[in-house]
Amino acid sequence: MVIALGLVLLLVGFVVASHVLWQIGLVVLVIGLVLLILGITGRGVGGRRHYY
Repeated sequence: MVIALGLVLLLVGFVVASHVLWQIGLVVLVIGLVLLILGITGRGVGGRRHYY
């Protein structure tokens, strides 16, 4: 869900040419990917093992 939100923000930021939306989308996407990798490796973050 976080990765999808990041992708949507990146696309909207690109279409509207908004640098702020582009940066927010990039940050959200990176956070989502980090949480995904941690979940795949079996590490729990914040008391949760899966983020889906």
